[in-house]
Amino acid sequence: MTDSHGLDPEVRASLNTEVAHSARLWNFLLGGKDNFAADRAAAEYALALMPELVQSARANREFLGRAVRHLAGEAGIRQFLDIGTGLPTADNTHEVAQGVAPQSRIVYVDNDPMVLVHARALLNSTSEGATDYIDADIRDTGRILEEARGTLDFGQPIAIMLLGILNFVVDDAEAFEVVRTLVDAVPPGSYLVISHPTKEVNGAAVEQSMKQWNESGAAPIVARGRDEIASFFTGLELLDPGVVTCSAWRPDPAHPGITDKVSEFAGVGRKN
Repeated sequence: MTDSHGLDPEVRASLNTEVAHSARLWNFLLGGKDNFAADRAAAEYALALMPELVQSARANREFLGRAVRHLAGEAGIRQFLDIGTGLPTADNTHEVAQGVAPQSRIVYVDNDPMVLVHARALLNSTSEGATDYIDADIRDTGRILEEARGTLDFGQPIAIMLLGILNFVVDDAEAFEVVRTLVDAVPPGSYLVISHPTKEVNGAAVEQSMKQWNESGAAPIVARGRDEIASFFTGLELLDPGVVTCSAWRPDPAHPGITDKVSEFAGVGRKN
């Protein structure tokens, strides 16, 4: 038997539905139904302070699509390690990548039981490619890399996707170590893709909404500036246009989507 979210009772019991979770909050902002009252309350409070949050969520999703299409297309990448997957919605990493190159292989990583249940049910690969799912925290890089080797060939280039996840590693030194460990594990020709909240756009609203989030009992988060985010790409070739508000990263003139500046910066770097 499952509940109204498609979860069996054992999985539901492992969730803390009284405290907001970022994946479920983002799901609400993107118009999904896989969220609970605490998630909706946190989202509505944040939206009262920062109405552009829905635009940020959508712009971040559009950035993911453009970045993956570039990597699977022009860059020829066939392997993706997507850490901090979030709840499945439209245009997930494997759908975009396999839409360009059906043989693409994708490993998703998240530590929320609800995300993993939905991922296993909905994120189905093409017959030519593969998808896999790892239950792990971003800080557990050793486990992530070990389990990812079951699906990905670490002798060939891999795109490491860190969208909206490094902000949960609030200690700067630890966050940089996580990135370095992941990048060091992949060969030349691999890519690093990051999106990250910032106070450099709508700063006062971002600060107040993040303060409320951090006081709610949810997993704490931090915003970082452009220079700090750029530092994650140290030693990599940062692709044009560099670290920018994610709506400005290589917009498609034919499908402009969100064009306003949003409080999420993004960048893509190549390991040479």
